[in-house]
Amino acid sequence: MDFNDFSQLALKLKNLPLPGEDSHNKMSPELRIEWLKKNRVQNLHPRKAGVMALFYPDVDRETRLLLILRKVYQGVHSNQIGFPGGKVEKVDRDLMDTALRETYEEVGVQPKEIKVIKELSEVYIPPSNFLVRPYIGIYPNPRPFVKQESEVESLVEVYLRDFLDDSNHIQEILSTSYAKNINVPAFKLNGYTVWGATAMMLSEIKELLRQVL
Repeated sequence: MDFNDFSQLALKLKNLPLPGEDSHNKMSPELRIEWLKKNRVQNLHPRKAGVMALFYPDVDRETRLLLILRKVYQGVHSNQIGFPGGKVEKVDRDLMDTALRETYEEVGVQPKEIKVIKELSEVYIPPSNFLVRPYIGIYPNPRPFVKQESEVESLVEVYLRDFLDDSNHIQEILSTSYAKNINVPAFKLNGYTVWGATAMMLSEIKELLRQVL
């Protein structure tokens, strides 16, 4: 889709109610859904984080969504696909500030160049005890991305049409932090399997976009 058309239609997202948990559950293993029913997230005193779902035009003015492949490191999210973003720091005024700051640090986009159009539902990540707030942002005049070498292995620039294509919604047998060899719903994007919290956030974004595109 042409980015000018997309950006105008995306503004309609502002007034839409969030699909929330229902959309998350479509991309969540049954074990995770059952675990959340038995545990109150707030009692676990989760750490807070903010991430950015950034839409922008490529050189042909086609709309793309930016994901990142994280570096291999000693942690539960090693070598996984996610959004630019990270944990709250003392300098941040709020979670949106966190998402904007981290997007600048990880992919080099200045906060002032992003138009944030929608705050999304929080997603809890049990393995790392993070409660993550995603945002949808528009980046109308992109400059070349500059990835943070210490944290970002590569950029994953997804066509909007591929993201919205239902044939890229798959089931895959994976081993997670809480179970081995279980059936997990996921997206197949640019050759990568995108699952877990990122897939849940993508599911909510997809349901919202379907209402306006």
